Amino acid sequence: MSVAMGMLDAGMDAFIIGITGRTGGLLAQELLSRGDTVHGLVRREEQRADLAALGVDAVVGDLAEVSVDALAAAFGTVDAVVFGAGSNGGSAQDTKAIDGDGVAKAIEAARRAGVSRLALVSVLPESWRERDLGEEVEYYFAVKKEADIALSRSDLDWLILRPSLLVDDPGTGTVSLGPAEFHGQVARADVAATLAALLHEPRIGRQILELTTGSVPIRDAVEANVRRR
Repeated sequence: MSVAMGMLDAGMDAFIIGITGRTGGLLAQELLSRGDTVHGLVRREEQRADLAALGVDAVVGDLAEVSVDALAAAFGTVDAVVFGAGSNGGSAQDTKAIDGDGVAKAIEAARRAGVSRLALVSVLPESWRERDLGEEVEYYFAVKKEADIALSRSDLDWLILRPSLLVDDPGTGTVSLGPAEFHGQVARADVAATLAALLHEPRIGRQILELTTGSVPIRDAVEANVRRR
């Protein structure tokens, strides 16, 4: 077995920002099922206690208020940080604080903590283009794009995953994953499973990948996006 392939099944230590969200929670379960160690950021003490019962070590803090140094201390020596928080097109103030400034904090905190791998759950740029979205949602898309740019220009081992419309249907275990995909919909469970597989694939880094429903098994879809040199 090669060193690279050996790393695929090695346990990792991951920190999830947005762990109490639906996708973040599913990702935590997926990583735990692989034998990984999972940490997260929560806003309330009762959330921390609930996650502790599942084997997750959470830190209490508000992403909009926490300092970069405090976030870096929370990261500690983890192998990877996942940014899955989002305002979901709420008020412009929340969008800036979470989707914009929150990502900027995570990038700098990862750098200060010495954590090189940071995965960002973003959005497909084509999402809902057929609709009149209104100013706040348009602002949300603009801020998400700015965050993608900021991360892609960082010196981290970054990964940007852009899922299409998220739905709560059961996962199918098959997806369509690549640098460019059509906007459709995808089960949150499949997003979580794909992200977990991507985190365990050290040969994928500094890439933007789009994700939607498809017919390719997740492991094969991830393998197909390894850059060949």
